[in-house]
Amino acid sequence: MTLDINKFKNLKVLVLGDLMIDEYVWGNVDRISPEAPVPVVSVNNTSFTLGGAGNVVNNLVSMGASVSVVGTAGTGETGKILTKKLKEFKVDIEGLIEEPYRPTTRKTRIIASNQQMLRIDHEITEEIKTETFDKLKQVLSTKIPLVDLIIISDYAKGLITKEIVNFVVDSTKTNKILTIADPKGLDFSKYKNVSILTPNQKEAALASNIEINSIDDLFNAGQKLLSQINLEKLLITCGRDGMVLFEHGTEPFIIKSEAKQVFDVSGAGDTVISILGLALASGATFKQSAIAANRAAGIVVGKIGTATLSIIELKKALN
Repeated sequence: MTLDINKFKNLKVLVLGDLMIDEYVWGNVDRISPEAPVPVVSVNNTSFTLGGAGNVVNNLVSMGASVSVVGTAGTGETGKILTKKLKEFKVDIEGLIEEPYRPTTRKTRIIASNQQMLRIDHEITEEIKTETFDKLKQVLSTKIPLVDLIIISDYAKGLITKEIVNFVVDSTKTNKILTIADPKGLDFSKYKNVSILTPNQKEAALASNIEINSIDDLFNAGQKLLSQINLEKLLITCGRDGMVLFEHGTEPFIIKSEAKQVFDVSGAGDTVISILGLALASGATFKQSAIAANRAAGIVVGKIGTATLSIIELKKALN
C-alpha cells in the first residue's frame, strides 16, 4: 500500500502528554546594564505558541487530523493561554484537567538581534496526584475507543508515569489502537508494550546503557531496547544522520537525513512522531511512514524556532 496523506484529515488522534506554553520575548540590545555586565533588552513584543505535547498537537492539526488532548493545565494566566490556544486549533479539550497546585509549564525565551539571549523555565516536575490520575483515567476510558491513534508525548514533567502508560496500553488491547511514545529519562521500562518508541540517539544510549560510537553500537542499543521493552517497533532518530528503524526478525533499516540546511532542531521530534503516526494509521508501512516523517523533519529543521509544515510542503517533499 502506498502512502496517501489525503487520508490524514479523516483520522482521529489522542495526544497524551506534557502540554506547555513557549513564550517569546522579542527586543533589541543597544547597551550594557550599569548594574551588572549583562545586555539590556528593550522589549518590542511578546508572542506565545504551544510547546511540548502542544507542538505535537500543532503538527497534527496542520495535517488536518482531528485531535483530542489529555493532560493537565494550571489555573493561572499561562493555563488560560494554553486553553485559548488549543481552542483556536479546534482541539477537543475535554481531557484537559485543571490542577491549581501545578502551574502550566512556560518556557520564556528572550530573543534580541536574532539571537536567543536567555531562557527561563517555570515548571513543576513532580508526579501528578492520585485524584488527577483518576480523572485522567476516566477521560481516557471514554476517548480511547473513539480514536485511530494515540501519541504519548513525554517531556518528563510528571504526567507520564508507568501507571498511566500501563492503563493506556491495557485499554488499547481490545481495540488494537496504535500507540506511539516519544520517551524521556533513563528508564524506558515504563513504556513497555507500546506499539512504537521514538527516542533520539542520546536517549537510546542512556536507556540501553550502551555508549554509541559506531553504527554497530547503535544497532546493538536498538535491538536491546526492542527486546527488553517488548516493543513492536523502534525508531531511533539520529539528527543530521537520519534515523534507524528496528523490527523483530529483520535487519535494522537506515534512512538518511533529508535536511539540506539545519537552522533549528527544536520540535523536530514532535514532527517525526506526528507524521509517523498519521502515516501508519492511514495504512502505510513502517518504512513508508518513517520516510515521510524523515522528510517532514527535514523541512521543519530548516525553519527558525519550533515550526510545523503544511500538507502542501509534505506532498512536495514526498513527490
